[in-house]
Amino acid sequence: MAEQEIVKEQQSEKELSELLQIRRDKLTALVEAGQNPFEITSYPVSDYAKDLLENFVDPAEGEEGKTVRIAGRMMSRRIMGKASFAHLMDASGEIQVYVKRDDVGEEVYNQGFKKWDIGDIIGIEGFLFRTKTGEVSVHAKSITLLAKSLLPLHEQFHGLTNQVLRYRQRYVDLIVNPEVKDTFVKRSLILREIRSYLDSKGFLEVDTPILTPFEIGASARPFKTHHNTLDMDMYLRIETELYLKRLIVGGFDKVYEVGRIFRNEGMDTKHNPEFTTIELYQAYTDYKGMMDLVIEMNTMLAEKICGSTKITYQGKEIDMGHWEKLTMAQAVKKYAGVDYYEWESDEQARAVAKEKHVEVPADATKGTVLVELFDAYVEENLIQPTIIYDYPVENSPLAKKKPSEPAFTERFEYFINATEFGNAFSELNDPIDQKERFEKQVAKKRKEEPETTAQVDYDYVTALEYGLAPTGGLGFGIDRLVMLLTDSASIRDVLLFPTMKPLD
Repeated sequence: MAEQEIVKEQQSEKELSELLQIRRDKLTALVEAGQNPFEITSYPVSDYAKDLLENFVDPAEGEEGKTVRIAGRMMSRRIMGKASFAHLMDASGEIQVYVKRDDVGEEVYNQGFKKWDIGDIIGIEGFLFRTKTGEVSVHAKSITLLAKSLLPLHEQFHGLTNQVLRYRQRYVDLIVNPEVKDTFVKRSLILREIRSYLDSKGFLEVDTPILTPFEIGASARPFKTHHNTLDMDMYLRIETELYLKRLIVGGFDKVYEVGRIFRNEGMDTKHNPEFTTIELYQAYTDYKGMMDLVIEMNTMLAEKICGSTKITYQGKEIDMGHWEKLTMAQAVKKYAGVDYYEWESDEQARAVAKEKHVEVPADATKGTVLVELFDAYVEENLIQPTIIYDYPVENSPLAKKKPSEPAFTERFEYFINATEFGNAFSELNDPIDQKERFEKQVAKKRKEEPETTAQVDYDYVTALEYGLAPTGGLGFGIDRLVMLLTDSASIRDVLLFPTMKPLD
C-alpha cells in the first residue's frame, strides 16, 4: 500500500472514531435529560412514503392537506435557520419533510432535531403539502426521536463500495443502496408468482425433513451434525426429491416444496453452500409434461417480473418466449461435430474424446464420454433458453430408461446464458432397477471417497415396492432464476445474507 493511502486510511479511522464518540456523547446527554430514545416501545404508523407520493391530492387553497403519521430513517437534512428540510426513508421509499421551529417547538427544534444525526430513526406527524418547487412533502407538526444511530452510514462517511463489506453488512447495503432492496422485493414476487402458478395447477405445497438420518450416495457432499438425544449422526439434506416422491406413493398426485438445500462444496458466483430450490412431482405425466410446465412457467415469470419475454442479462438479450429442444446427442453433434451414433464401442468413444482433448476415465462408457463432450463443447453455447433431453443412463440414477433406447433416460435439463437452471425426469418407479442403481452409485462413491458414510436409502426402495405411479418430476434453483430476472451477476447479490468467512 502506498504511503499516501496508509495516511489516508489512518485519517479516516481517526475521523470515524471521533464521529462515534460524538454520537455516544449525544446519546448520553439524551439519557441524562430523561429522553432515552431506546425506551420508546412503539410509534403507530398510518402512512408510507410511496403511497403518499403516488396518491397526493392538492388541498384547497388555505387548507391543510391530509394528516399523516410516518416513521423511518433520516437520510439527509438541510438546516435553514428557523426551518429545515429533511428526507425520511421508510420501507417503501423516501419523502421530504419540512420542519419549522414555530410548529414543533423551540426546544424540540433547537435541542432535538438540529442535533440529531443522519441515520437516526424518527417519527413525524403532520400534513401533506406541495413545496414551491413542486415536491410533495410532509409539514411536521410534531417530531419524535425513536432510535439513535451510533454508527454513521458508510455513504455519508467514506462510501460503501467494497463488495465484500456490502455482503457482510447487508443491513447497511439496504439502507444506502435502494436498488438492492428492489432485488429482494422482486425475489419475493418471483416466489409468490411461482406458488400462485403451481397452486393454480392443483399442486399442494408441503414440507419435508431438513435433517436426514444418513448420507445418500449422490455426488453432492453433505453437512454433518449430531443429534444428542438419539446419539446419532445426521445430515442436512442435499435434495428434497426422495421424500416428495414418497408422498406420490402415498396418494398425492401433485406436490411441491420450496426448500432450503445444503451442500458442503465450493463457492463461486453461481454457488453458495445453502440455497433454495423448488422441486415438484406430478403423477401420471412424464418428462415431456415437465417440459411444457417449464416453458409456460418461465415465460409467465418473464412477463410478470420484467414486463416482457425479452429480457436483458449482463448485456445479452434473452428471449424467454422461445425455447430450443435438442437431445444430448444432437447437441454434441451440433457443437462438437461428433456423432454418438457412429461409435461402435466404448473404446471408440474414448478415442474420440482423446481426439477432442477431453479427459475421460480409463473405463469410460459411450454415455460417459457423451456427457464429458457436452460439458466441454456444448454448455457454453446455450445462451438462449434451451432444453437438452435424453441423458445417458450412466449419470441419471433416478430417471426412467427410454423404452426405445435403453442406453438413455427420459431426463432433461434446461439452460439459459450457458447455465443450467433445472433438472427433470420421467421418474424411475421400478424398485428392482432403482435398488441396483442406488447400490452401484454408493459403491462408486465409496471407491472414490473411502471416508464416506454413504448408504442406500432402502426405505425409499420399499416405498417404490408399494407402487409409484408414472410420475414426472422437476427441480430448479430459485437463486439462479432471481439472478436472471433481476440482472444480478452473482448469487451473493440475490441472497440477503450469503455465506461468508468470519473476519476473526
